[in-house]
Amino acid sequence: MTYEIVAINLGSTSTKVSYYRDETCVFSETIPHKAEQIRSFSSIWDQYDFRLEAIKRLLDQKEVDIKRLGAVVTRGGHTIPLEGGTYRINQAMLDMSRSEKYGNHATDLGLLIACALAGEGGGLPLTVDPPTTDEFEPLARYSGLMGISRRSSFHALNHRAVARQYARDTDRDYEKLNLIGIHMGGGITVVAHKRGRMVDANNGILGDGPFSTNRTGTLPTGPVIDMCFSGEYTREQIRRRLNGNGGLMSYLGEMDIRTIEKRIDEGDEKAREALEAMCYQTAKETAAMGAVLSGDVDAIYMTGGVANSARVTGLIRERVSFIAPVVIYPGEFEMQSLALNACEALKDPSRIKQL
Repeated sequence: MTYEIVAINLGSTSTKVSYYRDETCVFSETIPHKAEQIRSFSSIWDQYDFRLEAIKRLLDQKEVDIKRLGAVVTRGGHTIPLEGGTYRINQAMLDMSRSEKYGNHATDLGLLIACALAGEGGGLPLTVDPPTTDEFEPLARYSGLMGISRRSSFHALNHRAVARQYARDTDRDYEKLNLIGIHMGGGITVVAHKRGRMVDANNGILGDGPFSTNRTGTLPTGPVIDMCFSGEYTREQIRRRLNGNGGLMSYLGEMDIRTIEKRIDEGDEKAREALEAMCYQTAKETAAMGAVLSGDVDAIYMTGGVANSARVTGLIRERVSFIAPVVIYPGEFEMQSLALNACEALKDPSRIKQL
């Protein structure tokens, strides 16, 4: 029996769609969304029809029959902490995601869209290694204030996939390696892998760590308190400033790295300094994860869409190569990981977990 699978991955400014027959990728494409299109929506949830129709148009163009799909699998949304694995998307997961209590990102909308597509054909709506995958050690949970704990919320799917790929490429056992991973996309997350477990990471949604193309990362607490109580902003406006209009978007009015690099090449010193500052903060977070691993680091990898930039990876490498060898895996391995895990789950339903 051949299993047909559609994998989707909603990013801040793009929607990725892959179609697999068993373990074979038939096609994988990225639907770009212009920044002004995304800014026209007041929330991620308002993008539902826009994103769903874009996916359906692509599947129609590729003559994919939704009714034949065994599964629609998506990069996960935000829920209570979960162990890694393949999950069937259910109402409890959708409710937690929609509450925004555990984070909010375009991937949360992916859960709804996967259910809608799967529902049209009777396939299974699945998600793999959600961003709230939690393998933190106790010390990593301390925030400095009783009642607030640091949460495991990062690009878990791609971090795990790239770490395992590095282990395969070097003919080593992932469960015996200590690695530091840097994922650079709409957000930047830096992870410490300790013998096969992701024991610490920054929260790249509304948490801590380096600023990114459109998120603020760690901010000085005092000015944030003042902003919240200034009366100038609603709660939602503040959240949007931190996630969506923060980072490079805040400094430069632009979050596309290629456009920013073009500005730098044309002599824009403001753009050069802002991009270097993002790399500087990323390097600092990487060194911090070196301390988590007590300096015992086998390798540092960089991945995600921004890792396609030789300027960005070069600036970070200059500051962190003293810790361990640096390897680059540009782009993401997420679509492959989603589809292959979904295929394994269809062949062996006992692998499918429930929230």
